[in-house]
Amino acid sequence: MSGFDLTETQRQLQEQGDGIPPLERWNPEFCGDIDMRIARDGTWFYCGTPIGRKAMVRMFSRVLWLEDGAYFLKTPVEKVGIKVDDLPFQIVNLDVRDGAQGPELHFTSATDDHIVAGPAHPIEVAEDPVSGEPAPALKVRFGMYGRIHRNLFYQLVDMARAEPADGGGEELVVYSCGERFSLGKL
Repeated sequence: MSGFDLTETQRQLQEQGDGIPPLERWNPEFCGDIDMRIARDGTWFYCGTPIGRKAMVRMFSRVLWLEDGAYFLKTPVEKVGIKVDDLPFQIVNLDVRDGAQGPELHFTSATDDHIVAGPAHPIEVAEDPVSGEPAPALKVRFGMYGRIHRNLFYQLVDMARAEPADGGGEELVVYSCGERFSLGKL
């Protein structure tokens, strides 16, 4: 796409502040795709070069939008398409706290999002189609998910308990904010 100015976009985003802007209220015109990609390991690339500044990656992650299965960076004045190899967020930290409804699983993403697993932020475990291994994910925002790192998944498995599964057998489950999340059948 010609006309995309990374520096100007960065300036516009800095004006929005540090939080998550009201992307659901912005309806800019689609301006085309840009050569930006989020790799499977969470590395962001622009024109084939890794974006090394964490602050810039964090800023772009705040305006990431999912629409009809496609990912975009969305500002008040433009919407540009980007590629995402797996999931756009990487979940890198877990802190277990006591809450009003029992344990609370507090996660942090590589872009400093803080997410508490619960009704609005479920933990889901699918099977990786290539390896057959568990592929755990956490809903972050706007319908987008983050990949839970393997070491965190092992922490979840260590704290899980076996309970009867729907359809027979047993499954490993964890609880957060009173919600039950299956990590998979035994």
